[in-house]
Formats: sequence, structure tokens, C-alpha cells
Amino acid sequence: MNEIGQWNRACGIGLTGLTTEGSVYYNLQAPDLYIQAIQRSEAEISADGALVAYTGQHTGRSPKDKFVVRDRNTEHTVWWDANKPMDLDAFERLRADFIRHAGNHDLFVQDLVGGADPARCLSVRVVTEYAWHSLFIRNLLIRPEVDALDDFLPKMTIIDLPSFKADPERHGTRSETVVAIDLTRMIVLIGGTAYAGEMKKAVFTALNHILLEQDVMPMHCSANVGPDGDSAIFFGLSGTGKTTLSADPARTLIGDDEHGWGPEGIFNFEGGCYAKCIRLSAEAEPEIFAASTRFGAVLENVILESVTKKPDFDDESRTENTRSAYPLPFIPNASLTGRAGQPRNVVMLAADAFGVMPPIAKLTPAQAMYHFLSGYTAKVAGTERGVTEPTPEFSACFGSPFLPRHPSEYGTLLKRLIAEHNVSCWLVNTGWTGGPYGIGKRMPIKVTRALLSAALDGSLKGVQFRTDPSFGFEVPISVPGIDAAILDPRSTWADGAAYDRQAEKLVGMFIDNFARFEDHVDGSVLGAAPRVLEAAE
Repeated sequence: MNEIGQWNRACGIGLTGLTTEGSVYYNLQAPDLYIQAIQRSEAEISADGALVAYTGQHTGRSPKDKFVVRDRNTEHTVWWDANKPMDLDAFERLRADFIRHAGNHDLFVQDLVGGADPARCLSVRVVTEYAWHSLFIRNLLIRPEVDALDDFLPKMTIIDLPSFKADPERHGTRSETVVAIDLTRMIVLIGGTAYAGEMKKAVFTALNHILLEQDVMPMHCSANVGPDGDSAIFFGLSGTGKTTLSADPARTLIGDDEHGWGPEGIFNFEGGCYAKCIRLSAEAEPEIFAASTRFGAVLENVILESVTKKPDFDDESRTENTRSAYPLPFIPNASLTGRAGQPRNVVMLAADAFGVMPPIAKLTPAQAMYHFLSGYTAKVAGTERGVTEPTPEFSACFGSPFLPRHPSEYGTLLKRLIAEHNVSCWLVNTGWTGGPYGIGKRMPIKVTRALLSAALDGSLKGVQFRTDPSFGFEVPISVPGIDAAILDPRSTWADGAAYDRQAEKLVGMFIDNFARFEDHVDGSVLGAAPRVLEAAE
């Protein structure tokens, strides 16, 4: 093979069985990857210098095409109700065909690390068919020092070949698209999709499986830390503000998506950010906008204006899931270490399109576990054909697609960590107030930021709270600088009785969803459930 770049000469891709008649490029940096991507017509450059690529038919993850190898080691550790099994023979056929397919392509290799804690990190080799994929994952994971590449030994290997098409009959897949993860040998095969996010989530899935055994809590969350070392964790599904709210100029950003919580505190899994950038603006999100409009950033499915080549962040003609991938240092106040001490606050974000939840509520540890296992947000009406009213979305642990183990294992550890470190827990509604979507209005971002600041700096500890009759959590009655009316969602509705009916409906949805976890939690968590009868009264 024609091998180019810097790598451990005793550990080339040939050790994994890969070989190619083309060239293998190891650990190229951004300028060279730009050149390769442009020469191969994989991407174009925006007027601001970002590399812009389009992913074709797959503009998001393909969860129905994700498989985990079922073997002796995973038989009793993986949550098979939510993870599709692939037998070892089928995986071996798939791997052999991947190796055969790779032999006709140039390949790009990045040697990277998942996890900023040196004692708990995962060394990952990522082999890609596309140069822009190589830059993407170089932005998203942690890059070792250049001198360390000479001794780099991967514990996990990802092979990403978008032009490979799986054969459902031969490989046991659902379609020509496949994401197959062998958690025992730590091999990931991605084919039939050019969506780059599959790579980073494969690493997250592996860490979710490994770290619980080390008594470390893996989390789908953003995190930041204040000037006094008061770190905070932000859980939330897509569209709830996880990235936006953690990018606070007054606090240091640790990371925007994936973290671990261990004996020494919290640490980022990644070395970059993967921000949604639909309707991104310099006024609303100046740090993310600046990071996305410079050399080195990778824009996914963002439309460029035909003449100026400026990114049109308002254009959703390809997808609403437009993304920007950039290294963490592109954010001016980002952490240089990716680590912080024990958190003082845990925030769970929900975009409640039903207009029922208050803008902020304080949770007990049992309530925190209940809402963590629920993982609630809501889709707005009109996002899918035939959907005329908000629909709930419950994703266990705010990341169900990435959980190899049963959610209760993560929830139990989270509850223990919250209690051990006396962490304050908050539920924040970034959704609607004054009525459901279509009637009410989106919660003002200034209100959300002000309430979050009050929670994180301890100001809310001194205010008076009331108990919400539907959910049982504590809600502030008044907060300095905030209109008291918005704190009571019922008072913002024109029809109080309509609010009561809507609250009762949402409570019922929570209870129905949580039924699958009732046999896996203790009495305190069951007691933290909302009450339909109380809501009706």
C-alpha cells in the first residue's frame, strides 16, 4: 500500500485486515483534507472558509439500521429490547465485504481519543472513504499530541464507507444502509450513509457500554463551568437548547454533547461541537455563528447562496437538521482541558409544545431520576403529515438510541451521584407558554437564560416555591427581574380549564411511558411520578 502521513509504523491499517490498491492518508490536518475533499468533488468552500458537504438521502442518523453484535459478552449486558442484534457470523460476512470494498479506494485515517480523562479514555482509529469525513471526525474527537501518533495504539476501529451497500439477505440488515457495532472486539462498520454523525455516536455508544463498569456515568449532555468552579450539566434532546444554553459567555464551555461523570468530576468525551445551525444568526448565537463561519469548520447540508457563497442558515430545503462541526477551541471561552470538578447543578431541558410545564422547576433526586428515565420533549404540530397537535417524545436518559445497557442502570447511578454530591436538579421548559404550539408563544430565551443564571449562581435557593399540582415538583413563585405570571403556566392561558385538561393529558402520557420502567426502580422513584387525579382536582 502507498501509505502517507504520520502514524505508528508498527500499527498500520493492515493489522485490521484492511488493504487497498489506492493510497492511505494518515492523520492529515485541515489544509490537506480541504485540498483532498475539493479535488475529489466531495465538498465546496463557503465565502467564510468553512468546508461545506452534502450527505445525500441521509440527512440524519439511521437508527433502524443500527445493529449490535450479540455474543457471549453482550448477551447479558445489552438492552436487547432497544438494540437490534446481529449474530457474529453475519458481522464477519459484513466485515469481509467491507475489507473487499475498501480495497478499491483511497482511505483516510485519523487516530483520535474519546474522553478527556486520561484514565478513562478510548483510543479510536477512524478509517474513512471521504476526506471531509476525516476532517469532521478530527474536529469532533480529541486529537492526541503530534508526537503521540508514533506510539498510538487503537482500542477501537471505525470503518466508514458510504459507497458500500449492505445486502439484507447476506448480512441480515434491514436495507443497504448499516451501522454495525461489535462491542467485544470494538469494531464499527458504517455503510450506505454519508451522514457523518454516525461516527461520533458509535464512539458514544461504546463509551456508554464501557464506562458503567468503571463506575462512571456516561451522559448525553452539554456542560459548562462558572468562574468559581461550579460546573453544570445540561441534559436535553435535539431542539431543546442543549448547545445554545451551555454556550454562555459568562461560563467556560466544557462540551456540547457527550460527557462522563466520575470520581474526579465531569469530563468531555469530545474535542469539538456538533451544533444544529438551522436559523443560526450572529445576534442570537454569536459564538456558534463565529465558529461556523471560518476555516476548519465543516458545514453539513447547509445551502450556499449561489453568487456570494455565503451560508444561508435559514434555508431548510435539504433538511432542518443542518449541522456545523468545529473544534472546541473555536469557542473563545472553551475549556482547554475538557474537565471540571463535581457538578453543583443538573439541568434537564424539555421543549414542551403542550404549554403545560413551567419555565423552571426544582427536582428531588427521585424526581430527577424519574424525568431522566422519561427523557421528555415534544414535537410540534405540522412536523409530520397528519400531525395536528403536539406529540410527546420520550427518549430514555435523553439518549435512548445510544444506550447499549438498560436505562435503569444509568438512572440508578445518576441518582446516587446526585445524592452523594448534593447536586441541585432543575427541569427547564424551553418550549411554549400561554397555550400549546399554534396558540401560545415560545418561551423567551431571555427568560430562560435569566432563570438558568439564577439557578446556577444559587439565587433561586432564597425564593419561595409552590408545589405543582400535576407534577409534584417545586416551582418558584417569584424571581427578581422575572414577570411572576410566566412562572405559573396556568395563569398564562386564557382558559384555565383548558390548561387543566391539557395538563391531565400530558401527565397521563408520562405515566403510560414510565410503565416500562416500574419494575426497575425503587419506591421513591415511583412516588415521584405525576398524578392524574391530583391534576384533575
